[in-house]
Amino acid sequence: MSAQTGEQLARKRCVACEGGTAKYTPQEAEEQVRHLAGWRLTHGGLRIRKDWTVRSFRAGIDFFDRVAQLAEAEGHHPDLHLEAYRNVWIELWTHAVGGLSENDFILAAKIDQLPVALKTT
Repeated sequence: MSAQTGEQLARKRCVACEGGTAKYTPQEAEEQVRHLAGWRLTHGGLRIRKDWTVRSFRAGIDFFDRVAQLAEAEGHHPDLHLEAYRNVWIELWTHAVGGLSENDFILAAKIDQLPVALKTT
């Protein structure tokens, strides 16, 4: 698989995955994640994660609500985490393949387009 820009990924749609979807190799995942600002590989290269520090608890919940709407529309659902009332992070992976698929990178690129009220210093 060739790495794509975030813009290219954001123009795509997630496809239904029942295990027949191609799983990224560690090298492919490493190359692809470089094209998504702030995302990093976790769990030995089987997941991607991004962290944000939001302005308030409510800002985190509002962001997660937008992510949830997007996830429903795409049919691909991330793990959402909120800790210490304004530290949020999202993890993505494709359960059906036990690792990363193109759907994860598509959803990450689309999440990056959502508004989020970040903490200012």
